[in-house]
Amino acid sequence: MYWDVKKVRPLDDYQIYVELEDGRKGLFDLKPYLEHGVFRELKDKSYFRQVDVVFGAVTWPHEQDIAPETLLAGLKPVENTH
Repeated sequence: MYWDVKKVRPLDDYQIYVELEDGRKGLFDLKPYLEHGVFRELKDKSYFRQVDVVFGAVTWPHEQDIAPETLLAGLKPVENTH
């Protein structure tokens, strides 16, 4: 689908760089989520860096994920990779 993530890369300050199948690229800030439920585990920087794409979604090994609509709503467009 158009919102499927094809690439994700962890960045400093709890942000991720994301490329979508439709060509959009952007940054998503996870800091607002780090004090809530299962996302608390992402405060561990070594765990945070384990972010990956599974079936077009941003995920971590212990099944944390970002819903597509949340990702799209919070994505800050960028022109190039960091």
